[in-house]
Amino acid sequence: MKKDFIKGMRHGVPIMLGYLSVSFGFGVLCIQLNLSIFAAVGISVTNLTSAGQAAGVGIIAAGGSLIEMILCQLVINLRYSLMSLSLSQKLDPSFHLMHRLFVAYGVTDEIFAVASSQSEPLRPAYMYGLIFTPFLGWSTGTLLGAAAGDVMPSSVTAALSLMLYGMFIAIIIPPAKKNRKVMFVILIAAALSVVIHYCLPMISGGFAIIIAAVIASVAGALLFPVSERERGEAAE
Repeated sequence: MKKDFIKGMRHGVPIMLGYLSVSFGFGVLCIQLNLSIFAAVGISVTNLTSAGQAAGVGIIAAGGSLIEMILCQLVINLRYSLMSLSLSQKLDPSFHLMHRLFVAYGVTDEIFAVASSQSEPLRPAYMYGLIFTPFLGWSTGTLLGAAAGDVMPSSVTAALSLMLYGMFIAIIIPPAKKNRKVMFVILIAAALSVVIHYCLPMISGGFAIIIAAVIASVAGALLFPVSERERGEAAE
């Protein structure tokens, strides 16, 4: 178990370093939105979802409703359920229900990518190690960013808060360059966001995200259905 845990921690170090810088920007953003350092760190400790957290603190700052928060997080984070279902096919028989529940907390895009690339069955100790180091990076980065944002001039924190949006751009550009269908869906979502912001100001930011994401996803599914050949390649 110790060997598996250390192996998981070692595999999680690159993710930890990436999370450290990104979560620093999230910490700064929280201070900009008048959340406390304690609240910022508490959000990162209980959530490992950069996009969900950024959208969530925006809803909190705007005084959004609980139902708005629930729907927003459901739409943004639904992909983690699919990732968990995929990983469930690679789990070692020692993964009982409690292990599954604890590990589900730490399934992120990067952790899923590393875990799914393993040739051997995934053991609980390995997954705990793989989650532990990114968790430290995400929580520590948030603490440092929030602490820095609390003492730095507003002009500096405003510049640093752009780090989080830079991360979002870095996530969508590579797949958009490889696949024009992805680019089309991204452009639909962006256009809808602009239209809602300027033409429908009565719709809050949280619901704007939900509406844009759902419509863009449905449009992509209807206009670019997955062919049987592509299904076969994905299964392989």
